[in-house]
Amino acid sequence: MTLVKTTYNRRSFFKTSLAAGGGLLIGFNWLASACTSDTPKGLVIPDEWFDVNAYLKIGENGVVTILSPNPEIGQNVKTSMPMIVAEELNVDWKNVIVEQAPLNTKKYTRQLAGGSDSIRTTWTALRTAGASACYMLKKAAADAWSVPVEEVTTELGVIHHKGSGKKAGYGEFASAAAAVPVPEEVELKDLKDFRIVGNSQKNVDGLGIVTGKPLFGLDYKVDGMLTAMIVHPPAFGMTLKSFDASDVKTMPGIKDVFALKVYNDDYARQWCDTSSFTELVAVVGNSTWEVMMAKLMLNVEWEPFAEQKYAAAGWGGNTQDVTVPGGLESTTEHKKKMIAEAAKSARVVRKDGNPEEAFKKAAKIIERTYTAPFLAHSPMEPMNFFADVKEDSAVLVGPIQSPEYMAKTVADRLGFPLEKVEVQMTRMGGGFGRRLYGHFMVEVALISQKMKAPVKLVYSREDEMTAGIYRPMYHAIYRAALDADNKLTAFHVKMGGIPESALHANRFPAGALDNYLAESWSIESNISVGAMRAPASNFNAAAEQSFLDELAEEMGVDPIQFRLDLLKRAQENPVGENNDYDAARYAGVLELVREKSGWDTDSQGKHRGVSAYFCHRSYVAQVLDIVMENGEPKVDHVYNAVDCGIVVNPDAAVNMTEGSVVDGIGTAMYGELTFNNGEPEQSNFDGYRLIRHAEAPRKIDVAFVENKIHPTGLGEPPYPPVMAALANALYKATGTRYYHQPFVKNTFEV
Repeated sequence: MTLVKTTYNRRSFFKTSLAAGGGLLIGFNWLASACTSDTPKGLVIPDEWFDVNAYLKIGENGVVTILSPNPEIGQNVKTSMPMIVAEELNVDWKNVIVEQAPLNTKKYTRQLAGGSDSIRTTWTALRTAGASACYMLKKAAADAWSVPVEEVTTELGVIHHKGSGKKAGYGEFASAAAAVPVPEEVELKDLKDFRIVGNSQKNVDGLGIVTGKPLFGLDYKVDGMLTAMIVHPPAFGMTLKSFDASDVKTMPGIKDVFALKVYNDDYARQWCDTSSFTELVAVVGNSTWEVMMAKLMLNVEWEPFAEQKYAAAGWGGNTQDVTVPGGLESTTEHKKKMIAEAAKSARVVRKDGNPEEAFKKAAKIIERTYTAPFLAHSPMEPMNFFADVKEDSAVLVGPIQSPEYMAKTVADRLGFPLEKVEVQMTRMGGGFGRRLYGHFMVEVALISQKMKAPVKLVYSREDEMTAGIYRPMYHAIYRAALDADNKLTAFHVKMGGIPESALHANRFPAGALDNYLAESWSIESNISVGAMRAPASNFNAAAEQSFLDELAEEMGVDPIQFRLDLLKRAQENPVGENNDYDAARYAGVLELVREKSGWDTDSQGKHRGVSAYFCHRSYVAQVLDIVMENGEPKVDHVYNAVDCGIVVNPDAAVNMTEGSVVDGIGTAMYGELTFNNGEPEQSNFDGYRLIRHAEAPRKIDVAFVENKIHPTGLGEPPYPPVMAALANALYKATGTRYYHQPFVKNTFEV
């Protein structure tokens, strides 16, 4: 067992008797993810139970309810996190009900869905919460039975004393346990004793999803609710000049049309307040259809804006001035600027040895350029949110990845104390980072305040795709120096982007070479960007792993063995001290995928590509098989080897990996958002190409490295490397190298 200190006093870990039900409520402000569920069949819920935020509740009949605050975006933390609590509580999973808690900034920290960090950051704390509750139940029973607490055990929600033969359900001692002091430290289970964690459990929302129950933001409604939509500039670099709503206001069902300023001029934005369109026109009416028709008839004039500056805080909280250039940008000009910038000297981020000298002495230099376009997040559920703003308080309900942060922005804009802004979270119909940026919450709050009525704001698909936020546009040049013996002597990457670079200078192959150089550059833009699934890594991996494959071919070595040899050097005699990966774990997934894919055996007509990458503290290696059918390449099979530490819910982990693979293939093959004079040229799925069912791999295998390492990220790590595995396999199948996304074009023509 592992002994851990609870280190939580009664202010942060408190308990109280249920006035009527006699149940135990244990609040724990370190619980950081959430889930919801209807009552399972057969469970009888005490009538006396009441809804609270962030509690583990034990009813007098032994049923357990876990409320948890983090948003659910499809990564299945709503099931996995309560599993961790239930494991240490020693309760039967069949007797657990899971519910979504609303935002509570006093009880919780990091109420966020992002960075693949929900399980990692709360693993020990969730276990401690369950173990502490379990101890308090045992102590209550021990006192009642006049036996030492050390002799009391629990199993599947039942308390036992073997010596006396006494036993009781948790519910019988829930009230008494409330008087037991919270232990200063508790013992956590040995991993070998786990019954729930490590065994697949069904998604607690699964039945509701497939039967169409109201789980998502677009499902939410209240009596008397109005519908609002926004009209934003048609192009980045433009702002509102004037509008005429006289005719529109007379249309059926329309309540009002007015201008809206999202942020005050003196407001210091948080990192999540990204938005290029802060002056909008709001159209409010009785129904979505009536409002959409009014939008089409609205006469609005827009004008270009000059360079703008505003204060903004980064992820770490440091405030700096952000410059937004004026002008109407186009993809053609973006490409010209990137080519020109890449030819200049850039900022050196890391330098090991003397790479310049190694390149001078090289017998051969391999140089390749890789690019990727802007990308839209394109979640199935467009942005939406509900608000009911009263004179001195506000209730907001909807899908958001950063509720804790956005509540602060809403409170500031409304002029309310933070505690007067209540945020309830619904399940999200996708996001992939888009819902980290919650300007739409501010917009609906201001509209509700103006209308003095409950309002739901709904973005159309076109609104969602043309209003940002986007994955940046990237450009990278990779160079390698080979000596007369065809051995690698130096490695150089120069990477940049609009408006930011994707460079991770301290990742592999840094640390594996004596001579290594990493440089970075960026170009300012008024096109708003933000995190997209595995930010920066989603380009870095695609370019780096494609280049390593081509380099291995040039050197005449097996691509997996080439990577393993570099990792052996990084493990046994690393260069530098800032390498942010574990070379042994990295090598481990490559060895596993080589075994599982049968890499060293006859591929039997399949064209194989390999890739491996580290991000979000996890390691993924992939082998992708392509077969040619009627002269066209078809992805047949993808093998995945994943090291993400302990796997909490295997089915969910497999699902996330499979989804990442399909998503990554679609991104590499088809994803592209282009601009003409500031206007996005793709505004719906007829122009913005997503992967289709027939284009998905026929089979995806997932193997996990079994170890005792605490869980690390999984929602994002399998996404970046598959793009390079695809590129490398396509080369084997077609004889063409793929340097530019989307691969269906594979050009960077200006």
